[in-house]
Amino acid sequence: MEHLKQKGGLEGAFSVWCWSVLRAAMPSKQDWETLEALRNSSKGRLQYNREWSSESTQGINESTVVLSEYAAWILDNVISRTEPDSTPVERPPLQDDSVPARHTEPGNQRSEVPLREAESSSKLQMDKLMEVEGSILLFEKAHKMKVKEQLQARLDMCNQFSKSMAEKSAEQLKRFEEMMELKQRQEKHQLLELLEKGSKEALGQQEKLKEEHRHRAKLLTLKLREAEQQRQQEIERIRQEEGRERMRRLWSLQQEVLQLVQKIQVDYKQQEALRVDLSSYGHRGNQICGMLSSVIRSSTERGYPTQDDVNLGEHSLQEMQMLASTIEKELAAAEQRKKAEEEAAKEKQKEAQLQAQQQQQQATPQTTAPAQDSKQEGLPKKVSNSTLQRYLDLQKGLEQCQKACEDLATCKDPQTKKIRANLQRAVTIPVSQISSVSGSQVRDTFEKINNFLMGKPVVFAGQTILLSQHPLGQEFVSLKLAEKLVNQGEEEVASHHESAFPIAYVASALWERYPKVGELFLANLHKKCPYTVPLYPPFKKGTSLEDYQRLMGYQVKDSIMEQQDSFLKRMSGMIRLYAAVMQVRWPYGTSQGNHPHGLNHGWHWFAQMLNMEPLSDLTATLLFDFLEVCGNAMIKQYRNQFWKLLILIKDQYFPKIEKITTGTEMGSVSRLKHFLEEAVRRRDIPLPKGYLQPSFWRT
Repeated sequence: MEHLKQKGGLEGAFSVWCWSVLRAAMPSKQDWETLEALRNSSKGRLQYNREWSSESTQGINESTVVLSEYAAWILDNVISRTEPDSTPVERPPLQDDSVPARHTEPGNQRSEVPLREAESSSKLQMDKLMEVEGSILLFEKAHKMKVKEQLQARLDMCNQFSKSMAEKSAEQLKRFEEMMELKQRQEKHQLLELLEKGSKEALGQQEKLKEEHRHRAKLLTLKLREAEQQRQQEIERIRQEEGRERMRRLWSLQQEVLQLVQKIQVDYKQQEALRVDLSSYGHRGNQICGMLSSVIRSSTERGYPTQDDVNLGEHSLQEMQMLASTIEKELAAAEQRKKAEEEAAKEKQKEAQLQAQQQQQQATPQTTAPAQDSKQEGLPKKVSNSTLQRYLDLQKGLEQCQKACEDLATCKDPQTKKIRANLQRAVTIPVSQISSVSGSQVRDTFEKINNFLMGKPVVFAGQTILLSQHPLGQEFVSLKLAEKLVNQGEEEVASHHESAFPIAYVASALWERYPKVGELFLANLHKKCPYTVPLYPPFKKGTSLEDYQRLMGYQVKDSIMEQQDSFLKRMSGMIRLYAAVMQVRWPYGTSQGNHPHGLNHGWHWFAQMLNMEPLSDLTATLLFDFLEVCGNAMIKQYRNQFWKLLILIKDQYFPKIEKITTGTEMGSVSRLKHFLEEAVRRRDIPLPKGYLQPSFWRT
């Protein structure tokens, strides 16, 4: 019993309870079956502790609830003893044999009567037992329900606690976020303040730098302005110095011209005594002095003279020198004639008829001179028939054009005269503006003329000019344009050799687009300079000396033929223009055809010249000018054939020129000789002066 009490829990309680019941009354066989079933049920494995309390967290573990083996032994032995009719149920032997030994001791003197009473009382005890068991079950159920309620309450309390903690955590998180946001705002504000402060400092620094820059720029501008002023002052000083030098040069030229004018002013009595008329020379000298005086006066009003004024003064001086030398020659010849007349008068006073014949010869000495010269020199050979026919056709076309434009050229109607003047100015003024200053200027000049010839309107002096304003406008303009181009060669190229090429480019371009203009240009050129054919007009009987001189290309005014130097200068300008036209093409043209008057005509000109007898002074001048302008182009075109031609000129033709040249005409011959020797020695002819390089057209 003491051993059973020591087990504790539900097992020990159940065993104590069973032992007390058995002691009161031994159960019946049915009761033992109930106990056996109870033992084998799940309740038999429950552990029940009376010390459980509502505060305890220990639950019921059904897996560990079992009945004690002592309780089973007691039930087996009690049943086997109290039920005699039943067969004892075998039980496994208990580990502790002391307990059954207690019940089998012989000292136990119970009788059967008490056993029966015990059986009946046992039934009562079983009822109580069942009641107690039900109470236990109810108590356990109530206890379970109470535990569940406590657990649910505790769970609710935990949930509520968790919820409150979550809300508290959320509030704390919100406060933390607000704190962080505030901190970020403060940091952002501080950063903005720093940035603003830095920007203010940067702006201040920038303003300071700007101020320094403005100050430096102002100083630099002042320095540049001072440097520019110094440069302008230096330029102005140089310009004034050059102007003063040109003015001094003009004064000296004027002084020399005035001295020469006084020298050529021959007394009328002396002229009458020598029977010569030199008034034209004095008149020309006065014109030159007046022109030079007007140039000096206008240049003084402008400030200082230009280089063109100086060139004009030098040209005037040269012309005055030529006039002075011509007058000296005329006076010397007149004196010689006078002496000869006096001697003849003394010797042949009695022979009046012979004296009359001598006086007639003395009155007309110039008419016999050309014939005598021609006999001495010999008549030149004629050009080929084809060349002569070409020349005659060109002159015929020129005469027809002049005749067609005669009505317009001689009309006295004011409106027609105004139209004629406008048409002429529309082409002659642009041609006179051609120069080698820049390629764009030459191109603009050509475009003006070309547009006008195409019928487009041209504005001149505020007036709109059209080619169609007169029915003869096309013919008249073509004629005047051709004449102006030839005049440019006669005047401009004669004075400035480098101007031949820009004029030649315009003439070549117009010739290519308007063949009529080219034909008229060539006809005018042949008329003023027959040596461009080449043609040496023969002297025919019945032709006056003035007409013959005009045929030869001389200018004759008031029965006075121009000086040989002036004549050669004009011929040189026209032959140079002709040589330049042969070798140039308009650089902006789109046509790929042949040149309208190319280098093949230059070869033909050379062949004709070498087949004719040379003229004194003139042939050497023409050959030199033509070779200097066109020689380089002829070498590139004909190569060895042209070199053979040069050697032929040097070895065979040049000695003929030397043979007919006098001492006063050796200048042109010496130039030609030196040119031929250098060309043959170097096997090259350099580019002519004024040749326009391709880069010129980009200016």
